[in-house]
Amino acid sequence: MSTSDVKAQDYKNAIGGRFGSYNGITFKTGLSNNAMLELIGNFRSNRNFSWAQLTGLYEVYNPIGGAPGLNWYYGAGASVGSVKNKFNDESDIYLGVNGVLGLDYKFKGAPINLSLDWIPTLRLTPDTDFYSGDVGLGVRFTF
Repeated sequence: MSTSDVKAQDYKNAIGGRFGSYNGITFKTGLSNNAMLELIGNFRSNRNFSWAQLTGLYEVYNPIGGAPGLNWYYGAGASVGSVKNKFNDESDIYLGVNGVLGLDYKFKGAPINLSLDWIPTLRLTPDTDFYSGDVGLGVRFTF
């Protein structure tokens, strides 16, 4: 096996939940030797607001020496979402640019993957603002 065939992450696909300030569903798929695409769908509703967001992230993985199955990763992406105020029936669509920095661990011999990451966001619409980010724990089934 050549070094170009070695992948930092030990799985091709993973699906599960992401738990943090905004809980959601997460799916990761391998793109190349050390890169993955992650899609995160978040949704929330209470008596005042309903909110939904889809985030796509390009992530580059790097192994941590001496810790098999453990990688650190960084990347960037974009998000699109909507929020609806239930009292006045007003709604907004928003777009954002995201960064990501995290740790990823794949259990040897088990189809389980964990990640802990930070995703800051620069919202572009409807107003420009910076959200210092959501720290989340990902728990996924790998296949």
